[in-house]
Amino acid sequence: MNSMFTRIVRVSLGIALVVFGANMIFHFIPMDLPDINTKAGKFMNSLGATGYIFPVVGALEVLIGILLILKKWVAFALTILAPISINILLFHLFLDIPGLSIALVIVIFNTILILKHWTQYKPLFY
Repeated sequence: MNSMFTRIVRVSLGIALVVFGANMIFHFIPMDLPDINTKAGKFMNSLGATGYIFPVVGALEVLIGILLILKKWVAFALTILAPISINILLFHLFLDIPGLSIALVIVIFNTILILKHWTQYKPLFY
C-alpha cells in the first residue's frame, strides 16, 4: 500500500476520532438523538444513563485519534479501536441504518491500517 494513501487514511481517521470523541465529552456538535421509542433510542438512553460510558469512550477515541495523528503506537491504537469500530458498525447495522456509511468508513480505515501494520501483529499469532 502506498504510504501517502495510508498516511491520509491514518490522519483522516485520527481527526475524525478526535472530533467525534471530544464531542462525546463536550457536546459541541449538535446531533439528533434517536427517537426514544426506537431500539436505537432505548439503547442510547440506557448507555447515557450509566453516566460514564460516553465520556470514557470519547476519551479513548480522542487518545486513539491523537496517537494516529502523531504516528505513535499506531498498532496499539488500532488494537484498542478495533472493538469500538466494530460496535459502531453493529449499532448502525442493526439499530440505526442511516449512519451505516460512516460506520463502514471507520471500519474500512481501521482494517486498512491494521493490514498496513500487520507485521507488528504477526507475533501475536505464533
